[in-house]
Amino acid sequence: MDQVTHFLNVILDFLREGFNNVNAVEGLVIALVAAIIAPAWDRIWAVALGATLVHLIANVLIPVIANHADFHLPPLMELSFWRTALALYVGYLIVISVLMFIKRMFLSSAAHAH
Repeated sequence: MDQVTHFLNVILDFLREGFNNVNAVEGLVIALVAAIIAPAWDRIWAVALGATLVHLIANVLIPVIANHADFHLPPLMELSFWRTALALYVGYLIVISVLMFIKRMFLSSAAHAH
């Protein structure tokens, strides 16, 4: 039973990490734009992947543009980078799904009002 609890805690920590990374201003803006341009529910996987890529690119370019910092590639050969990228992807899947659901609710209620 302790192994199951530990496994569930590891999964919940992973989901929290992704959600916390998306739950900043940068992530929420990216998720909102992604939810607005998402064509349909079956494209959510690709939209979340695109949002993740935009987030990772922004993390590299914002310091360069805003602070005139030196350009550095992210540590692509480190497992921690890919773990963070996967957590971001899962976080974007969750947040974009919620935003798409809200968008669909407002669009369907607006269509019934007319």
